[in-house]
Amino acid sequence: MTLSSIPLTAADLQIPAGGRRNSTLLCAPVMGESVDQMLDQIRAAKEQGADLVEVRLDFLKSFSPKQDLEILLKQSALPTLVTYRPKWEGGQYEGDDSRRLDALRLALELGADYVDVELQVAQEFFSSIQGKKPEKAKIIVSSHNYQNTPSSEELGNLVARIQATGADIVKIATTALDISDCPRIFEVLAHSQVPTIAIAMGERGLISRILAAKFGGYLTFGAIEAGVVSAPGQPSIKDLLDLYNLRQLGPDTKVHGVIGKPIGHSKSPHLYNAAFKSVNFNGIYLPLLVDNVANFINAYSSPDFVGYSYTIPHKEDGLRCCDEVDPIAKAIGAFSQMIRRPTDGKMIGYNVDYLGAIAAIEEALRASNGASPTTSSPLAGKLFVVIGAGGAGKALAYGAMEKGARVVVANRTYEKAKELASKVGGQAITLAELENFHPEDGMVLANTTSVGMKPNVDLTPLPKDALSRYCLVFDAIYTPKLTRLLREAQEVGAIPVYGTEMFINQAFVQFERFTGYPAPKQLIRDTLVKNS
Repeated sequence: MTLSSIPLTAADLQIPAGGRRNSTLLCAPVMGESVDQMLDQIRAAKEQGADLVEVRLDFLKSFSPKQDLEILLKQSALPTLVTYRPKWEGGQYEGDDSRRLDALRLALELGADYVDVELQVAQEFFSSIQGKKPEKAKIIVSSHNYQNTPSSEELGNLVARIQATGADIVKIATTALDISDCPRIFEVLAHSQVPTIAIAMGERGLISRILAAKFGGYLTFGAIEAGVVSAPGQPSIKDLLDLYNLRQLGPDTKVHGVIGKPIGHSKSPHLYNAAFKSVNFNGIYLPLLVDNVANFINAYSSPDFVGYSYTIPHKEDGLRCCDEVDPIAKAIGAFSQMIRRPTDGKMIGYNVDYLGAIAAIEEALRASNGASPTTSSPLAGKLFVVIGAGGAGKALAYGAMEKGARVVVANRTYEKAKELASKVGGQAITLAELENFHPEDGMVLANTTSVGMKPNVDLTPLPKDALSRYCLVFDAIYTPKLTRLLREAQEVGAIPVYGTEMFINQAFVQFERFTGYPAPKQLIRDTLVKNS
């Protein structure tokens, strides 16, 4: 199943009045060990902007149904969804099932807005209430799959089985083993005839939780405290509202993102979502944990999935998935941005890395020399050493050659270094040789490998004593901003150039390509500082 098959228009959803562009509710799971803890968490959820809370009775250390439910339901500052999840469905409760279902029936009687009943016991539950439930109360019948995300056909059958129980709301939670599982979840939402909650759990399912608001999900879950979650891959309320602008997502929102592995460290969503919002651009930018680029591109063929930034390790695989490649990206042999051409849906590849990095290095050299920006490039004639021959290495080597530098490529695999060096008229050496490489002083060094990136912040690609031969050291890594390589370069007197500068400069270019608007440069800079 691919997303191209999903017909979805604004008319399919009832968009509420006011500032919101979707009707998806934001539900905060409450997992206190005592009633008082739960009430505190409910107040926090309200302050953070949740619409309702899921009261997880199975987390209470001691539970007196009548007494505790009366207090929780009467004193809750938000509408309540009561869940009493058993161990066999991923919850904490290990006792007798009939006592558990009695508590859910009691919750209905005492005024819960929703109760969640597992599909396995739904028939028994509905028989026991004999059609008697308060008019405003809604029964969610849920199914949780912690192994995988079934096929579209199996999911369709599952929805039909849940509907047949008499459920007011269908809930399906699966596990995303690959990000390409999520379109099957979107298909469930887009085609559902009754209110439906559908999410894919796990890090690879994150986008299903966010884009539930685009595809018409009844609700999505957000954690009150980041990392304290009721299911794998749950984002925080704060991230859903402030980072991903959940309330502003609509059926016509254009989807962008950064494709990489790992991807949790990326600051790109912070920059682009803030920038999109500042110019009222109807788009979202997501972290996309992709294992196989071709599978991803095939699965997300809908015209609403419009553009991607690429990072380690997918810059070369992504290039092979482009329908067309910009001549500069073709010459470099790597790319960093892919955009769907609106006229024919073809994916076009661009390289913006070299623009961002070279501009940052030139700026730093000019500042140190006191040279005017109008003069020729300060890189002209310099010996420019690039560590790494991957996508970013190719971009830096090409950019340096364009500016008249003499390029040396150092790589763990000599063959790869030689291949890149031959394309830019340069010299190839191994990483082992780099340590004693000293043909002249005042060289420029550019690290394009991931050595020293979070969490391995104690690593460096080159020992400190070798750095004194360089007048400037650039590190493409931007988490952390001050890598060990840059700190030690500074200590021996070289100019450090942060990966954040390359990141910022290329972000300006990417933003303009994504939106057609001029980049809000100061806002992007300020947002990066705030999130560093």
